Amino acid sequence: MLQADGPTLGVAHTTFKAVLSRFCTGVTVLTALDGDRPVGFSCQSFSSLSLEPPAVCFCPARTSTSWPRIRAAGRFCVNILAHDQEEVCRRLARSGTDKFAGIDWAPSANGSPRLSGALASIDCELEREFDGGDHTIVIARVTALDEHSDAPPLLFYRSAFERLGAR
Repeated sequence: MLQADGPTLGVAHTTFKAVLSRFCTGVTVLTALDGDRPVGFSCQSFSSLSLEPPAVCFCPARTSTSWPRIRAAGRFCVNILAHDQEEVCRRLARSGTDKFAGIDWAPSANGSPRLSGALASIDCELEREFDGGDHTIVIARVTALDEHSDAPPLLFYRSAFERLGAR
């Protein structure tokens, strides 16, 4: 039986994190414009949801200061990061800094920042939000999307960035 080291009904937070870190994820950056200023955050809890209608879902932390600004915009771009964009991911994961200083981007189809070097971009409009404990579960309708590169993806596994092995 697991011993709790936090308030999670008999599941230790450290065990939860260790076990779930065995699930490899891709890394995305969600971006929007807050007026004329770019805003964004790194997000690994992202997934396709539906083909009909085309939809995605992701889960920002309730403590995020960027998600409320993106929510207010109502539309945003999901940038799927390439293997060489670890620093971009780290920069956009920080709070309280000018996250976009030195980051190249151009407007996506919906006007949101599309990051240079990203593997793909997915333009979305906010559909719904649900309570997800210490995160919010967000469902978004896909309005446009495009592939930009065949480079390998940036992956996150066991609390570290990884790359695909040679094929």
